[in-house]
Amino acid sequence: MSVSVVIPCYRSEKTLPALVERLHPVLAQQPGEYEIILVVDGSPDNTWQVAADLAQLHERTRAIRLARNYGQHNAIVAGVRAARFDVIVTMDDDLQHPPEEIPRLLTALEDDVDLVYGVSVEEEHKVGRNIGSRGLKAALTLGLGVPDARNLSAFRAFRSFLRGGFDLITGPHLSIDVALSWTTTRIVGVAVRMEHRQEGESGYTLRTLVARAVDIAVGYSVRPLRIVTYVGFLVGLAGLALVGRLLWLYFTGNTTVAGFTTIATVVAIFASVQMIAIGVLGEYVGRIHSHGMGRPTYVIRDRVGLASTPAQREAEQQTVVR
Repeated sequence: MSVSVVIPCYRSEKTLPALVERLHPVLAQQPGEYEIILVVDGSPDNTWQVAADLAQLHERTRAIRLARNYGQHNAIVAGVRAARFDVIVTMDDDLQHPPEEIPRLLTALEDDVDLVYGVSVEEEHKVGRNIGSRGLKAALTLGLGVPDARNLSAFRAFRSFLRGGFDLITGPHLSIDVALSWTTTRIVGVAVRMEHRQEGESGYTLRTLVARAVDIAVGYSVRPLRIVTYVGFLVGLAGLALVGRLLWLYFTGNTTVAGFTTIATVVAIFASVQMIAIGVLGEYVGRIHSHGMGRPTYVIRDRVGLASTPAQREAEQQTVVR
């Protein structure tokens, strides 16, 4: 089993050397070839120089620098498209995902399994981050219908043919987990040990996780727009009930403000009509939006390390500006 390990890197100049040093002996024990792909996502510190040095020092390590910061999932896509081997492992750059746990993921990747998530046996983040993470997974489950979203993790292993599902993904807002859910249902979770972050703080705060959940729901599903439509019908029913009450007050002589009945009725009915119209139009706009806004998913500035095959380079050039 040949393995490509893809690591999105941001402000990780202090952790990358230890991570790569721990990865090599673990991967060397696995049958087949391996490579480590460090994707530096426009990090403002010295992360790129550290990654480039590691790529020159270790033959099986490659470094890719993006033109600016595009986000973790975009960086992962860049690394996944550059991967050369049968199985792709993704993991964080902060040593929270121990390299020694990778064999667990690979062992669980049996013939009838295409995607394996490493599920932490205990929460490794702070309370706010854990709450945000659970909220994001709930959004994926309830809003998008992604099965077993509770197992979602940045520590994952999947067969490289699944990246074919990324071919038509364009624009800056994407989710690896949603894209993978479109390509296979052969998904399992395996318990792994997670470690606490050793350097700095996570860029994913409660606020950014909530924003991420909103981006996913709006960018990959029209269900929020359907909810608006349903709310419009509910408001319409409430408006009809209000109309009945207002008419009752009018005919019983309890309405003393001239024109109040007419104004209240019109506002109630037209508010419902507007929400329904927005929901219907939103269905079409949502489908157009899902095809992308034309902005690039990422742009690669530099590469250091083992060159890919000609076919791989051609595929990268075709997808680099998506």
